[in-house]
Amino acid sequence: MSKRAVLEVIALGVEDAVAAQAGGADRLELVTDMAADGLTPPVETVAGIRAAVGIDLRVMLRLADGFAVGDVERVARTARAMRGAGAEEFVLGFLDTDGGVDLAAVERVVDELDGCRWTFHRAIDRAADRDALRKQLDGMPGLDTYLTAGSAAGVDDGLPTLLAEAARSGEPGYEQRILVGGGLRLDHVPTLLAAGVDGFHIGGAARPGGWDGPVSAEAVAEWRAALDVGMR
Repeated sequence: MSKRAVLEVIALGVEDAVAAQAGGADRLELVTDMAADGLTPPVETVAGIRAAVGIDLRVMLRLADGFAVGDVERVARTARAMRGAGAEEFVLGFLDTDGGVDLAAVERVVDELDGCRWTFHRAIDRAADRDALRKQLDGMPGLDTYLTAGSAAGVDDGLPTLLAEAARSGEPGYEQRILVGGGLRLDHVPTLLAAGVDGFHIGGAARPGGWDGPVSAEAVAEWRAALDVGMR
């Protein structure tokens, strides 16, 4: 195989972004407040990171803990502001009280993105019916990725689901890239690559000192090397 696997790294600020790029990351997910599993960062942070690195950025559109949209017009305004700061790719995902996709909320926010590419994040791992969610979102403008561990509990529990979904690649609702993240470890990589998964997302794994410490370029480089060797 010669195709390069995508390595996405969570960045909380410019220092993280620069280190991730130096280590070989292909893309950054920009968030703040990891205690709430990642919320929308300040627009100034997005602008600063955009000025500091040349790799792709995906900005989280999530204003509160949980997966309900909350004030959808506020989320839409935030998306507009991020676009004004130079953001061209995004991360979002909203569920209703029954665990189904909140299609109206997703459509409202995606309208503001005007065709920008975006990831439906790990709300899929909390969905009542993953297959139904994928099929409801099929054909949504700009949707090209699902960030998922296969389970709310993480990749260890979700690996069978990830492999089953990878095997359905190309079916309606399954055309998007699977970006695996959430308890992802290097020892998961060979199995996932062998199944055709080519997207990997790391946060804590890029920070040897934990979330209180910065991204390590060396840690990112270890992941880059593992992916590159596995794709040969």
